[in-house]
Amino acid sequence: MDFQDLSIVSVRHVDAPQVVGSAEIESELSETMGRLGLPPNLLESLAGIHERRFWNEQTRPSDAATMAAEVALEDADLDRSQLGVLINTSVCRDYVEPSTACLVHGNLKLPATCMNMDVGNACLAFLNGIEIVGNMIERGQIDYGMVVDGESSRFLTESTIARLRRPETDMKTFREEFASLTTGSGAVAMVLARSDLAPDGHHFRGTFSLAATEHNRLCLGQLDRGVTDTKGLLVAGIELSKMTWARAQDHMGFSGADVDEYCMHQVSQRHAEQLASNLDVDLEKALLIVGQFGNIGPASVPIVLSKALDLGRIQRGDRVVLAGIGSGLNCTVGEVIW
Repeated sequence: MDFQDLSIVSVRHVDAPQVVGSAEIESELSETMGRLGLPPNLLESLAGIHERRFWNEQTRPSDAATMAAEVALEDADLDRSQLGVLINTSVCRDYVEPSTACLVHGNLKLPATCMNMDVGNACLAFLNGIEIVGNMIERGQIDYGMVVDGESSRFLTESTIARLRRPETDMKTFREEFASLTTGSGAVAMVLARSDLAPDGHHFRGTFSLAATEHNRLCLGQLDRGVTDTKGLLVAGIELSKMTWARAQDHMGFSGADVDEYCMHQVSQRHAEQLASNLDVDLEKALLIVGQFGNIGPASVPIVLSKALDLGRIQRGDRVVLAGIGSGLNCTVGEVIW
């Protein structure tokens, strides 16, 4: 999917305030882990996750997304009446209905002419949201659009801990639900515009995607429970990523050596390292945040981009790759000339 006139105006994130260490989670599971003969520090040794963040209990996904949106709009110096569409991409939702986008739209007091909708595609949805906004801008339907995401892992983590503490929990159950303990919370928003309206913007050149939906049962999630074949997901995900990365470079006309910064979806430290090794990606060019923030789902890629900008890792003219993979499996590689 190629874009000629799409630019990123701003991308900003908000960190959830409560830091929850992996040691704290494992202390609540010590009886179960001891009974199953599991060693301590599994979350750190296997996933490389030392801590993650929670929102306050009263903070809903729409509240988190609204906070990030306010910061992004301020950074863009954009009159919100100019927005033509708001897309929310979070896995977490306030309700089954109305859409979380509808709630954020109301919180921001956006105009009635601004369309709003939720888009769901597991951890890939934010990139899909950019594609949808980009297509609307390229067709001349809108001038500006925004993608938002607010993820809250508190309910899933606490529900998983409560379930794994049951005396009937066996090794199979523990392994299947272990990945749910690696999730984190965060919020992010991105403002996009037609390039001629954003002379200081950053050209989003396009994306390339592949699907491998024969693997659509490797990770199954509900609001309070996730079941994951961790090894199977890792193997299948890396294989799909290799194919997508090779074809994306051909499609968009660059090589890995041309990339200045990688902003990758991060499932675990081990996953990131194996992915980099298999794709021949220089991890020095990738900001890894999973150890401190966990797997933040579809918010992960844009949050990494926002944090990399804050750290001065990205300069004007840099080639930035945004890459994600979502349960299902689907994989997307995007390119931005900053």
